[in-house]
Amino acid sequence: MNLLISRHDKIGDFVLCLPMIKIAKESLLNTKIIVLVSKVNYDFAKNIDFIDDVILYEDDLFSLVKNIKKKKIDISISAFTDTKLACSLLLSGIKTRYAPATKIAQFFSNKRIRQRRSKVEKSEYEYNIDLLKHYNSEIKIYFDKELLKFTKLEKERELALFKSKFSLKGNFKYIAFHPGFGGSSDGNLTLDDYLNLAKSISHNSKIKVVFTFGPDDIKSKDYIKSRIDFDAILYSSDLPLIDFCKLLSSFYLLVSTSTGPMHLAGAVNIHTLSFFGDSLFASPKRWKTINEESKQHNFILPKNYNRSVYFGIEDMLKKLV
Repeated sequence: MNLLISRHDKIGDFVLCLPMIKIAKESLLNTKIIVLVSKVNYDFAKNIDFIDDVILYEDDLFSLVKNIKKKKIDISISAFTDTKLACSLLLSGIKTRYAPATKIAQFFSNKRIRQRRSKVEKSEYEYNIDLLKHYNSEIKIYFDKELLKFTKLEKERELALFKSKFSLKGNFKYIAFHPGFGGSSDGNLTLDDYLNLAKSISHNSKIKVVFTFGPDDIKSKDYIKSRIDFDAILYSSDLPLIDFCKLLSSFYLLVSTSTGPMHLAGAVNIHTLSFFGDSLFASPKRWKTINEESKQHNFILPKNYNRSVYFGIEDMLKKLV
């Protein structure tokens, strides 16, 4: 049987589908697991060992329908749906189509699950698993919290390349700071407070502070670079996402707002110190990471947070490292 699981938006949203995908792979015998993803996640998905095949979500409806048809899908589960996707799955001839009951899109699916995610009664990844349970109520929902696992050699190779790039000698506890903004998060530190936070632990010779930046973080990097007055690495990653995960898995902690790298850190089960907006929708109750609960250190930040909030975060960081 061929099962299609779709999540065709951002990195973090797709990562929060991985528990459902892995559970499906481990629990549904004789089932080929195919995922449909956006361009940003396509190569990443192709390199995850519990995914059998990948379909690229395309803008052209007819090309998308054609490519879905080729895979001869028996059942689809849409973790997130919109009218175009739902219509594509219908036109592709998939007989059983599970999806959340969402606006007009729900009328193109024949297995509609009313979840009311806006009420935030559980986390995003738990809502995704619930969709799978509607397909098979007897499925076991356990998953290993180190969701993305790599061999010792894979991790050592990626860390060695990183150390070579920055001429690092010896062993360090790597503390990464990613100051970018995510799609669901309204809460974040100012760039000056990211600098303050990193500086507060930079005197420790056993620690190496790393600022990470994605392709959309040029302004943040320029700001950090112009004001930094302590030892730190400024790392603009051009790695494929799967290799960035291998590198992250050798780090101890990632400090960031609710964004893709935060969820990647959760998927490799390192410590996360994360910032969320102060609305229910943007809260950790909805968008928490998938690492072990003991490794999640979450703060809700008002838009104009005060210094006592900042110092609470700094105290937590110092306790962690």
